Amino acid sequence: MLTIFTTGKSFRGHNGIIQRNALKSWTLLHPDVEVILFGDDEGAAEVASDLRIKHVPYVEKHKSGMKYLRSFFDPAQQLARHPIVCYINCDIVLTSDFRAAIERLENLHPKFVMVGRRWDLDVQLPLRFENPDWEVDLRRLTLSKGNQRAPNWIDYFVFPRGLYFSQLPGFVIGRVCWDNWLVWRARESGLPLIDASEAVVAVHQNHDYGYHPAGAAGIWSDELAQRNLILAGGKFHLCTIDDATHSLGPAGERRTAKHFFRPLRRLLRTTWEVAWLALLDWTRPMRRVLRLRQDTLRSLAARWRRG
Repeated sequence: MLTIFTTGKSFRGHNGIIQRNALKSWTLLHPDVEVILFGDDEGAAEVASDLRIKHVPYVEKHKSGMKYLRSFFDPAQQLARHPIVCYINCDIVLTSDFRAAIERLENLHPKFVMVGRRWDLDVQLPLRFENPDWEVDLRRLTLSKGNQRAPNWIDYFVFPRGLYFSQLPGFVIGRVCWDNWLVWRARESGLPLIDASEAVVAVHQNHDYGYHPAGAAGIWSDELAQRNLILAGGKFHLCTIDDATHSLGPAGERRTAKHFFRPLRRLLRTTWEVAWLALLDWTRPMRRVLRLRQDTLRSLAARWRRG
């Protein structure tokens, strides 16, 4: 049916609760779903044993301690017993609509890549999986209290086994750009890229970013984040869910047009950024005299762009 693989953080405290919630939900998708947990994080072996999922403790790490993406993407595709595999972040709870979406796409395409937007929800306690209505209750709560993220937040990838094998640059997980590169690589492969946001409610359980000294800001801007960007080949290799060629919803699949305009939007954004840097350089002497900060100028520019 499906092989799902992931890697996590320490299984202690709040992170332990939400990661266990996620892993357990995947095991309930179908009796034949295979789940593989990579990494020697604290508590990982015990959780894998409790949930009866496969555990691979060894992953290659950068000198910073962050894991290399290829060190579990490649082994997962070698170990997977199913032709369709899924990488998903270890804090995402899935329900039966995820399995149903994959089954629908299997009937439409011999091979495909499926991505989708996530829903953010505050979850503090273990989910009550023993409750037969847990899916219905979680979906209702998510749609009423949750927040659906923008298309550049990409937390799962369903793809044919072998698509990314020996293809990944030396990305580290826990930083940006690698997920956008995976979407770009899917587009380059020529396979249908399906946006399942309308068909799947993927629940991201909110958490802090205490594992980085600078919090969430550091994840987007530190040296490792910049390293990932360089390895990706720059901004023109950073795609989002809006680059999908198809969209899957309750009424079926349809072709989308957004991806035709994405290259132009990336070009315009890059042109704007180059012009912005030139403006900062040109106005620096004047700004020093007037004591204008970059953020003040940025605010004025944003107002001007909005008209």
